[in-house]
Amino acid sequence: MRLCSACLLGVKCRYDGSDALSKKVVKLAKREHLIPVCPEQLGGLPTPREPSERRGRKVITKSGNDVTEQFSKGAEETLKLAKLFGVKDAVFKQRSPACGCGQIYDGTFSGKIVKGDGVTTAMLRKNGVRIISDEDL
Repeated sequence: MRLCSACLLGVKCRYDGSDALSKKVVKLAKREHLIPVCPEQLGGLPTPREPSERRGRKVITKSGNDVTEQFSKGAEETLKLAKLFGVKDAVFKQRSPACGCGQIYDGTFSGKIVKGDGVTTAMLRKNGVRIISDEDL
């Protein structure tokens, strides 16, 4: 059993109200139990919502609002689910400020990618959950 970014399974929960449907993830769901999560929604953010990027330890919207608290809450709720279900692995959407694993946007909203993890990915890794990027399946 694994956690999975809900958008990868076709749930329209991304910041712009769209999904990030991945044929590879859907195929994986036919073989394994995947628990869909959207940490941003779990943190109380609406869909659609303003785009956000990580700037150091903070998460900032394009207009400059600090949404770090909502991202942290979403990460904590996702960790609760991982512990509840005994999940040891997750398949997450690359470059997301919540789910990015190894790559995130640099916080300038310029499209520049830097090394780093999303807030939820960082918390799950710290607690022993292995994160796999949707691009690495």
